[in-house]
Amino acid sequence: MTRKSGDAGRSTIRDVAARAGVSASTVSRVLGGVYPVSAATRGRVMRAVRELDYVADARAKAIAGAGTPTLAFVLEDITGPSFAHMAHGVEREATRLGHLCLVCSTEGDVRHELEFVEMMRAQRAAAVILVGGTADTPEYRERTHRMADSLASAGSRLVLCGRPPLDPGAPVTVIEYDNEGGAYTLVAHVLAQGHRRVLFLGGRADHTTALGRERGYLAAHRARGLTPDPSLLLHGDFTRDAGHRLMQQALKDGLEFTAVVAATDMVAAGALTALHEAGLTVPGDVSLAGYDDIPFARDLHPALTTVHVPYEELGRLAVRTALERTPGAPDEHLLLGTHVVVRDSVAAPSSPR
Repeated sequence: MTRKSGDAGRSTIRDVAARAGVSASTVSRVLGGVYPVSAATRGRVMRAVRELDYVADARAKAIAGAGTPTLAFVLEDITGPSFAHMAHGVEREATRLGHLCLVCSTEGDVRHELEFVEMMRAQRAAAVILVGGTADTPEYRERTHRMADSLASAGSRLVLCGRPPLDPGAPVTVIEYDNEGGAYTLVAHVLAQGHRRVLFLGGRADHTTALGRERGYLAAHRARGLTPDPSLLLHGDFTRDAGHRLMQQALKDGLEFTAVVAATDMVAAGALTALHEAGLTVPGDVSLAGYDDIPFARDLHPALTTVHVPYEELGRLAVRTALERTPGAPDEHLLLGTHVVVRDSVAAPSSPR
């Protein structure tokens, strides 16, 4: 039988310590996330937190000098330049509103994400912001719905930023940008220059952000009565190395194309290197476009035509919407626009490749 103590039968930090077989100070270290703790100990403590439905006592936190309100920013890879800009927006808005921002990079580990969210719930974080695309599976929806319910029960708020929304009724705030629309407008611009064989360097086939951009590519072709050659749709990930590898493979396989649309600016940068290595010029021999409008896109040679995503504003809006939300207000689902930035890397086709 679960033992509870304290006000209204709520579990205390000593209950968690007893369940995990550690000291109360070790539980504090795990939940504080400041001092190093072994993975095995952290796992036992977080399991006890879940089993006892433990939430830190705000008065105890204040007495301990940990009374600054916090929010969490959770993403897969903190080294991604687009996420870095979103994190900047989150941090600046959190600071403006008097909150401390904690960042967790999960490296795609679902268990790590769950543990961090539980830790933030136990610490009474004001909000947890989950960022970036994922595989939109029934398991994802069930897991994320449980997160949202758990955080809401502790007075916190789950924000999905660029992630698939959940079914109606989930206590979440959703902040998105027009991902598919941006790809549609970009590819329409490329087709308007006269290109008909456009190579698409996409992301993982199960990744929602990658899928949205691929849908935009296909829709732009359909709008002009065109059916793209399936061999021109290649899949990798959102890295420079993937762009380089996919571009090399396309050239080696002898694919015919006059333009390349990459799923991210990083992919486009890798593709540009491979084209230059093959002795091809951009846009003289091949036009090239990216997506994201990260700062270095304008510094490539030639400067990259791309889709601008307001990443910093997405971060600011995620924080502001969560922290300024009126309790009991309807759940919000906000969509920010994207637009094409025309630079020097796209021109009319010369001859098919």
